[in-house]
Amino acid sequence: MSTISIEEVMLKYDQGQSPYQIAKEYETYPNRIRRMLQKEGCVLRGKSEAQKAALESGTSTHPTEGKVRSQEEKLNISAGLGTYWDNVSDEERQKRSDTSKQNWDKLSDQERARITALGVEGIRRAAKEGSKLEKEVKAGLEEAGYSLEAHNKNLIPMEKLEIDLYIRQLNVIIEIDGPSHFLPIWGEDHLQKQEKYDLKKNGTLLSKGFVVIRVRAIKDSSLSRTHKLVKNLVDILESVEESFPEESKRFIEVEL
Repeated sequence: MSTISIEEVMLKYDQGQSPYQIAKEYETYPNRIRRMLQKEGCVLRGKSEAQKAALESGTSTHPTEGKVRSQEEKLNISAGLGTYWDNVSDEERQKRSDTSKQNWDKLSDQERARITALGVEGIRRAAKEGSKLEKEVKAGLEEAGYSLEAHNKNLIPMEKLEIDLYIRQLNVIIEIDGPSHFLPIWGEDHLQKQEKYDLKKNGTLLSKGFVVIRVRAIKDSSLSRTHKLVKNLVDILESVEESFPEESKRFIEVEL
């Protein structure tokens, strides 16, 4: 094997080069470079730290920077992630939850207050502008050729009802229900009030002749799940276009 200067190796490593890159330059193997560095007491970088150093030093380029993924690629990635999380064991979920709680406890009071404020602001914005899922459903249906009105507050005179999404030409209303509509996220009292309000809203809308589609967003709205949801909604809307349903079939529930 050729003689390699440890000083040069350490300098190159400090500049952000990886053992693999250094080994390639000296026509040797990476493990030899690693052993040389460790023998000198050098603490080797972890994978993420090594990638960051390589990017900052310019010895490597970001694998996805400037790359535009196709819609099919995005859906495949999203579906893969969705499958992974669907198959995560309860034990692993609990472990991740415990880790998150521990990380939260380590934050300063100021940082926790800042994050909480951002969360509250996000909830307020979603209530006013619509949730991320609602916007994605609206965009997907518009791409399919439907015209939608969002957050209509004057659809029924004298009734204080705000409609999530309304397709006027079909007389169809779509309500996007997040977890707070069926889980006690804000407490049991709030959940009971929400359920009572939803039932009253359904009755009022149905009595006026509308088709009401309620989307129960039980799972996270990943790209692949949203894509399937929009496709499902399009199938329902096409069915309504072909034949407006009889009164007993105008309430439709869909799960994400």
